[in-house]
Amino acid sequence: MSSIKVQCVVKEKNRIGESPVWEEKEGTLLYVDVSGQKVCRWNPDTNHIQSIQTGTMGMEVRPAELERGQGSLYTLNTDHSVRKHFDQVDISNGLDWSLDHNTFYYIDSLSFSVDAFDYDLQTGSLSNRRVLYKLEKDEGIPDGMCIDTEGRLWVACYNGGRVLRIDPATGKRIETVKLPVDKTTSLCFGGKDYSELYVTSACEGMDDAWMARQPEAGGIFKISGLGVKGIPPYSFAG
Repeated sequence: MSSIKVQCVVKEKNRIGESPVWEEKEGTLLYVDVSGQKVCRWNPDTNHIQSIQTGTMGMEVRPAELERGQGSLYTLNTDHSVRKHFDQVDISNGLDWSLDHNTFYYIDSLSFSVDAFDYDLQTGSLSNRRVLYKLEKDEGIPDGMCIDTEGRLWVACYNGGRVLRIDPATGKRIETVKLPVDKTTSLCFGGKDYSELYVTSACEGMDDAWMARQPEAGGIFKISGLGVKGIPPYSFAG
């Protein structure tokens, strides 16, 4: 395997950095700061960051602490109708599809697992929910997720300071990459050939001593040398 390198490329601190998406046409990275209430675009060629302030939201008492079972999973259809699949969700997070689109992968963070469903591409229906991978205690809370060209899943672990590579065929963890911050939140592949893995992080809830130990918390990291590539993001057809 190539030599893996972890580098903080966006040093601006996000309270809760999330939802990175690579924009292939512009060669830029989109992401959000949830608590900072802004949408950002980072240009790796110029290191320039554009930010757009967004609206208000109800806040958690503390990160990942909330009233349980209040969420649901929905589909927004191309005609802008909404379909509810199920409720009793704590924190809907990472989601993606297998390369053949027959399996839907999903994370409800406080279940501490990555789940799989059978997916009907024609109807959008989900069935046969099962646990694909249960996180170990020291791995933290499963958060964002993406898939590579080999069909393996990459999961960011909040309060775990790492990303995991999981083989859906076996349900086994096959690789762990640790980062210099605890609160890794989400991730996506990007770069000219999608060989770079971008990982967002958070600093909300960290005291001064914790920040002194992890001064790059809230930044965005680039992991290179993984020896695998991701796939371009899907665009909403509606």
